[in-house]
Amino acid sequence: MGFSVQERAKLLGGYIAETGATVRQTAQVFAVSKSTVHADVTQRLRRADRDLYDRVRAVLDENKRERHIRGGNATKAKFARAPDAPDDGEER
Repeated sequence: MGFSVQERAKLLGGYIAETGATVRQTAQVFAVSKSTVHADVTQRLRRADRDLYDRVRAVLDENKRERHIRGGNATKAKFARAPDAPDDGEER
């Protein structure tokens, strides 16, 4: 990306605050690891821009409260797409 660590933290934090994206989605968009995104927006951003950090923290807290719903929906969608999903309890 060619940014300083503080600039990258602000960029990632701005994206999360604007879009409500998860850490995983943000990592995918910016082609960095989830660990990098998490460290940038929870540690570095706190020191670099406290107001933005507070907005990002609110989004991350909301995402954490909702993750069990997203996980359940993903599992439901996965099995809905399965071409040969057993429905009679029989192993295949």
